[in-house]
Amino acid sequence: MDRPAPLILLIEDEPQMRRFLRTALGANDYRLVEAETAKEGLAQAAARNPDVILLDLGLPDRDGLGVARELREWSGTPIIVLSARGREEDKVKALDLGADDYLTKPFGVDELLARIRVALRHASTPPGAPPEPVFEVGDLRVDRAARRVWRAGQEVHLTPTEYKLLATLVRHAGKVLTHRQLLKDVWGANYANQSHYVRVYMAQLRQKIEGDPARPRLLLTEPGVGYRLRDE
Repeated sequence: MDRPAPLILLIEDEPQMRRFLRTALGANDYRLVEAETAKEGLAQAAARNPDVILLDLGLPDRDGLGVARELREWSGTPIIVLSARGREEDKVKALDLGADDYLTKPFGVDELLARIRVALRHASTPPGAPPEPVFEVGDLRVDRAARRVWRAGQEVHLTPTEYKLLATLVRHAGKVLTHRQLLKDVWGANYANQSHYVRVYMAQLRQKIEGDPARPRLLLTEPGVGYRLRDE
């Protein structure tokens, strides 16, 4: 029996944006349910159990950051924030409150579809399931069982901290991770404000696994927010 197409909940009050997304998602075989307010969006999330939630921050009855926080109290559904707010602090706050990704308007359809695919892949992995032992993207190959890394067929030797940083990015491949999230996972909660650690080690990683470290194609920077490992 065929599985139904993924259901996307769009919480967005702007008619033009809803029309645009209705067309784009429908053309790519996604089902869509729409909500114009925070109240309606929360009700639809509870009633419809969507596969992904697209959330605008500038809603008429409530700030979308509060909606993300409330959703995370009872739902693990991936949340992708769509917002005209391009400030770094808004992005960081949304991600720290539980959003899985953040796209600044205007954005392209292809980029949105890629982020949705990533969200669906992460959501389909059962909690506690062991990760796939080998991760590959471009000419990068990471064998997590053996803790070995190759680029273009040549083994790359990483320090323990470099490997831990890369393994964290691999575990969340395709998702943006804030500096704070990376510091907590790699160095521990006591280092949450030491963002220079991430910058230094990311530069070292790029030297070892990017063909052109000055123009990275795998370890991507989200300016002022954090980093993302490309996964497709």
